[in-house]
Amino acid sequence: MGKRFENALQKVDRNTRYKVKDGIQLVVDTATAKFDEAVDVAVLLGVDPKQSDQQVRGAVSLPHGLGKTVRVVVFAKGPKEEEAKTAGADYVGADDLVEKITGGWLDFDKAIATPDMMATVSKVAKILGPRGLMPNPKVGTVTMNVGAAVSAEKKGKLDFRVDKAAIVHAMIGRKSMGADKLRDNFNTFVGALMKAKPATSKGNYLRSVTVSSTMGPGVKMDLNELMGTSEEA
Repeated sequence: MGKRFENALQKVDRNTRYKVKDGIQLVVDTATAKFDEAVDVAVLLGVDPKQSDQQVRGAVSLPHGLGKTVRVVVFAKGPKEEEAKTAGADYVGADDLVEKITGGWLDFDKAIATPDMMATVSKVAKILGPRGLMPNPKVGTVTMNVGAAVSAEKKGKLDFRVDKAAIVHAMIGRKSMGADKLRDNFNTFVGALMKAKPATSKGNYLRSVTVSSTMGPGVKMDLNELMGTSEEA
């Protein structure tokens, strides 16, 4: 354990569940690396991911974006190709895009496709899927409205899904955004997570919520406050 991390850890009380305002500020204060650290949230949910009716998945546009440039590719042809380019897509194509990806090119963060292109996209599903890049209608990345989809991704749309351990991981921004903007993004994300609660989920839905920077210690949040305010973002 490095001295920098030890110093940061001393500022965090492991037995305290912090109010959102104080907790986010603490995460920013303990992000002391020389680069612009990402701020991540890990939420343990009261669901059983093995059950198909307890899957938690969704997308939400964060009010202040993600604090980074999002590179977007679009699988489209004809007028939709032009629509995507006009909206700011970094690369638009069809079979040529499949060929690039098959050849090892993955220099993008999000992929969008029109429904008619999904047979083409399926050729690289084994490459995109494991990396979380496969277009999916549930999060709005398979759509005819490609212009709006590209714009949303560029502005900082956050996709989230529960993993096998019933945890949702999400990046809500970077230290340089400041505590106020990060707090807005955090509240928006938690609000979306609450709205995605499966009807079959019993007991406490939010089991623990921890926020941390890339190199900083985890800061646990006050669940009572979140259950009361998470939908206000």
